Amino acid sequence: MLRNETPDRVESVHRALVLLKLLGEKGSLSVTEAAKALDVNPSTAQRLLVTLVGDGFATQGERKRYEPGPELLRPGAAREIPPLRARLRPHLERLFERVGETVHVATLVGTEIHHLDGVEANLQPLRFGLRIGVRLPAHQTSAGKAMLATLPREDVDARYQVAMRGARGADMNVDLEDLHRQLEKVRRQRVATNFEESEAGVAAFAVSIGAIDGERAAFSIAMPIARFTKADLPKFAGALLRTADETAEALLL
Repeated sequence: MLRNETPDRVESVHRALVLLKLLGEKGSLSVTEAAKALDVNPSTAQRLLVTLVGDGFATQGERKRYEPGPELLRPGAAREIPPLRARLRPHLERLFERVGETVHVATLVGTEIHHLDGVEANLQPLRFGLRIGVRLPAHQTSAGKAMLATLPREDVDARYQVAMRGARGADMNVDLEDLHRQLEKVRRQRVATNFEESEAGVAAFAVSIGAIDGERAAFSIAMPIARFTKADLPKFAGALLRTADETAEALLL
């Protein structure tokens, strides 16, 4: 690491600040990685990391790696935390293990959803493929309806009024009154559905996770409608709600 030999610099403070920056950028650090970054002995790096743990700026997670602590993650703290996709990935994989169908994480941007990440059910002979990077109208998707249902009615109206005045507004094909009826049902049940609204032959189910660092996110399950039965719905709803609640407890401060 290049050293900035600024006069009167307190070296121990500088090293602690470097570690804080690395924790924000990388998401976790081992003692060996910290020592290499600081060009110090592992024992010195460990003492610095232990000090950060003691003051709440770091925690020691699995495999003895150090991760950002509550003081570094609290609202308003200057930080560079791991991207939302990385933070949600373990929970997405847990959802996949519970249902065995293709699952996605999506965020809400205006009146569209953006698929951030997914796990494909590649053992199924007839399956729904990944849609990572694909943007779809929120009102036609289970994830979009799940996230829209967390917004006040006036917020939903404002989003669609702006969108319908845009260049593609005439092609949006949205009935706001019907959408509000669907969203009210989602608010009661928490789980949103999509039966061939966004794509022919697809059944999808979703639940909102909430707003994480200002981004509204949702988990969804998608499968070919030819394989869907009514008996699947309670299983999927239970897995979605359980996973969303676990995720919110882990990530929402």
